[in-house]
Amino acid sequence: MKKLILILTMALTFVYPSNVTAQETIVDVAVGNKNFSTLVTALKAANLVTALQGDGPFTVFAPTNDAFAKIDSETLSSLLEEKNQKALANILTYHVVPGKLTATDVVAALKKGNGAVDLKALNGQVISVMEKDGKIWLKDTNENYSEITATDVMGSNGVIHVINAVVMPK
Repeated sequence: MKKLILILTMALTFVYPSNVTAQETIVDVAVGNKNFSTLVTALKAANLVTALQGDGPFTVFAPTNDAFAKIDSETLSSLLEEKNQKALANILTYHVVPGKLTATDVVAALKKGNGAVDLKALNGQVISVMEKDGKIWLKDTNENYSEITATDVMGSNGVIHVINAVVMPK
C-alpha cells in the first residue's frame, strides 16, 4: 500500500506539475492547472467558487477535463446553464468531503474498513472509496466507478485528489 501511495504521488508530480504553494486555496490550485479548466467553469456556473475558497478544510475529488469529456456534450452544456445551477451544484458538492483527507488518511481508513469506506459529501449523500486491484476507486450512488489517478495536491484550505470520471449523485 505504501508503494501505491509513492507511485501515485510521483505520478502526480510529473503529470500535474505546478508551482503551487500552500498559500493558494484549492480553487486557486484548480484555476492554475489547465487540466481542471472544465471543473473551474462548472464551479463558476454553480456559484461555488467563493464557498470553496473558504476556510475549509475540504477534500475535493477533482475530475479532469478528460473526465468531463466522458459526459455527453449536450448534457454538459445543459448543466452549465443558469437554470440548472442547483443540479450542477449538487453534482459538484458530491465531489467534496468536509475535512482534509490525504492519501495516507484514505489508505488508513481503507485498512480499517477492510478495503472500503463511506464518506459523506457536502451534498449530504454518501460516496464510497475502495481499493481494488491495487488502485483506489470512488463508487457513486449509481454504482459507477472513478479511479483516483493522482493524490495530495495541497491547498491552504484542503487537498485535491484527481479522478478520471465525474461521479454522479442520485
